[in-house]
Amino acid sequence: MYYLIRESLTPCAPEEIRTAGVQFVAVLTTEEWKTRRESFDMIIDMDMETVNPRETKAVVNLDSLTGTFSFPDRRQISGPRHSFSFALDERGIILVDDTGYAERTVTEIGRTKKWRLPSLERFLYDLLEVSIAGDLSLLEGTEHRLNGIEEAILAGEIESYPPEMNDIRGDLLDLRVHYEQLIDLGQELEENENGYFREENLRYFHMFTERVARLQDMVMGQREYVSQLRDLMQTQLDVRQNRIMTVLTVITSIFMPLTLIAGWYGMNFRYMPELAWKYSYPVVIAVSVLIVVVCLVWFRKKKWM
Repeated sequence: MYYLIRESLTPCAPEEIRTAGVQFVAVLTTEEWKTRRESFDMIIDMDMETVNPRETKAVVNLDSLTGTFSFPDRRQISGPRHSFSFALDERGIILVDDTGYAERTVTEIGRTKKWRLPSLERFLYDLLEVSIAGDLSLLEGTEHRLNGIEEAILAGEIESYPPEMNDIRGDLLDLRVHYEQLIDLGQELEENENGYFREENLRYFHMFTERVARLQDMVMGQREYVSQLRDLMQTQLDVRQNRIMTVLTVITSIFMPLTLIAGWYGMNFRYMPELAWKYSYPVVIAVSVLIVVVCLVWFRKKKWM
């Protein structure tokens, strides 16, 4: 697929990108790129990474800029990624993709975007925007999920570390790496080392980088929130364990003197006067009850129970 960058992306024939006098966008498969590579007259020093790239980056060549895009699927951030390669110079950009994702994205840009000042820089901005579209809502949803987990922890509804927090933590890690790569890419484009972009249009890349930086700040804040929830969960478990230990200690403290009494009068020495006294049994019962009552009053006064 070939497009000319006019007020919107306009489909064209391959031959038109040389004669139209405007910048172009080409979406090719790997085989098409290998076959037609020479027709674009781009001097590429390094082989393009076209097989399942896992990184978003840009590499400056002698007379071109190459690189890869790798966008997480927002429905499953830690799952398979949308990846494709690119090569560009001042005349236009070529996207190399065998999955159809790049073609669908470019088609959607052509259908929805109208430009008063069409340019390659503006197309790149819109292409990059796809990689963060909906991320603000996604992170707000994650924030609500974390708030729900915190409320459940404080209400004592969670007995152990919830697996959902591990999933959220993994997704945030992937997003953080993704944003770091996008910031590096945006800064590389803004650097404009080969002078492919007009100076007045470098603001697009700066604006994109600033947006990604704000999203990255949100991710870092939520990762810190996850760490705080882990500490809160551990604190709640410690408090629950301390309560159990307090109850056990109180019970042990109450029964220790009773055990002493039972052991003392269980010795059955011959000359123990209490053994022949007819009130010994009720007196021992009364003393035992008194000990229990005194212990309970004492523990409540000390707020141990």
